[in-house]
Amino acid sequence: MQDILKQLGIEEINGGASTGKDWINSKGKTITSFSPVDGKKIADVVCADDEAYEQVIAVASKSFIEWRLWPSPKRGEVVRQFGEALRKYKEPLGKLVSYEMGKSLQEGYGEVQEMIDICDFAVGLSRQLHGLTMHSERPGHRMYEQWHPLGIVGIISAFNFPVAVWSWNTALALVCGDVCVWKPSEKTPLCAVACQKIIADVFAANDVPEGVCSLVVGEREIGEKLAADVRIPIVSATGSTRMGKAVGAAVGARLGKSLLELGGNNAIIISKDADLETSLIGCVFGAVGTAGQRCTTTRRLIIHEDVYDTFRDKLVNAYAQLRIGDPLDEKIHVGPLIDKSAVEMYTAAIERCKAEGGNFIVEGEALTGDGFESGCYVRPAIAEVEPHFSVVQHETFAPILYLMKYKTLDEAIAIQNGVPQGLSSSIMTLNLREAETFLSTAGSDCGIANVNIGTSGAEIGGAFGGEKETGGGRESGSDAWRIYMRRQTNTINYSTKLPLAQGIEFNLE
Repeated sequence: MQDILKQLGIEEINGGASTGKDWINSKGKTITSFSPVDGKKIADVVCADDEAYEQVIAVASKSFIEWRLWPSPKRGEVVRQFGEALRKYKEPLGKLVSYEMGKSLQEGYGEVQEMIDICDFAVGLSRQLHGLTMHSERPGHRMYEQWHPLGIVGIISAFNFPVAVWSWNTALALVCGDVCVWKPSEKTPLCAVACQKIIADVFAANDVPEGVCSLVVGEREIGEKLAADVRIPIVSATGSTRMGKAVGAAVGARLGKSLLELGGNNAIIISKDADLETSLIGCVFGAVGTAGQRCTTTRRLIIHEDVYDTFRDKLVNAYAQLRIGDPLDEKIHVGPLIDKSAVEMYTAAIERCKAEGGNFIVEGEALTGDGFESGCYVRPAIAEVEPHFSVVQHETFAPILYLMKYKTLDEAIAIQNGVPQGLSSSIMTLNLREAETFLSTAGSDCGIANVNIGTSGAEIGGAFGGEKETGGGRESGSDAWRIYMRRQTNTINYSTKLPLAQGIEFNLE
């Protein structure tokens, strides 16, 4: 792994605070990054202390004054070059993501590809930021709206996508004219340090003001600072619902804006008219990809009673073929959980499920022995349950899949919607009426609703996010860029008179 760090240019960097131009000599707590793959130490990173945090925010505030005046296409050109740099570093950065976080190597590469894709999207967007033109009720007047950058965008990201979610926010915010301050997960600090080094080099080559992209590694206290800081007009936070409620409350208390991407409890409905072979692939990848640590992980299968036994048997057979181990081995399907605390949550959820009456048709267990020395590996599990079980209502960030039966489509949709979370959902069916009903107002209440694909694997072209306890935020594609800007309505009077709206008369004669 030292070779990878050297390729990324961070083998000598152990600081976790940077304004882009320099690494700040912080005196904060030292975090040691251990890989869940083998339990080995990767490197130490020094957290941002109060002084370093204040320096970052001060420099970012100053840089915004200049950066917002760069033409948006010129800002887009810088983002284009960042995308090119990511193409150059895709292999070592993907390997670092895989080793520090624990996801499969293909998923590590895929995450960097997401970063490249959002840069491409943002480059096009830089020439398309637009408002509306409206007809005025007053003669000789023109009305229109335009969008201006907000200022500092605070970004709090989670360990499961240690680089991609930051890039979703950053690439769009940059072309909008904002500046960014990133607080990454303390569980994956080196991925953040590597990204900061890559983008800082691109900025230096383009004379971008210092502080346009800054990094503040730290634990919960740094996130709390970002949320409470009145100098930061918007905070984008990805993580648990518990964390999101705290961030949303702190930002809301100062009337700031928050973009929240929180927990998911995603379901796939398997219709009696489904293509079961295609469905199997989508369900298994959705359930065990990233070892169940995606916010879009498939956690519930709602299966029609006519095909329940057949599909259940297919799942059990597929799970028997899963290969668990070192995620840097491209033949491996399932890597480790992020740490031993995650394993404890996994085993506790299994015990709760059994206590409520769940029947495990594929038993789960924490794995030990050769290849599993880190203590972070578990066996993906499948349990037959009832929709009302308490454990089914909560998100467990681990590969536990819950199976339940249904008779009618209305019943299946009610089960799908009957949880507090509302991120991603799917139906597997070749029945057009079922598909359209699922996508209708009477169908899924999630921010993402799919037909004949799984719940995970969203493309950057569409807005990403969910409803209810998932937070209501939208990132990435479509018009998600608007959250990073402020709307301004403009009226221009080019006549020789000053008529008032609504026909009001105000004469001084």
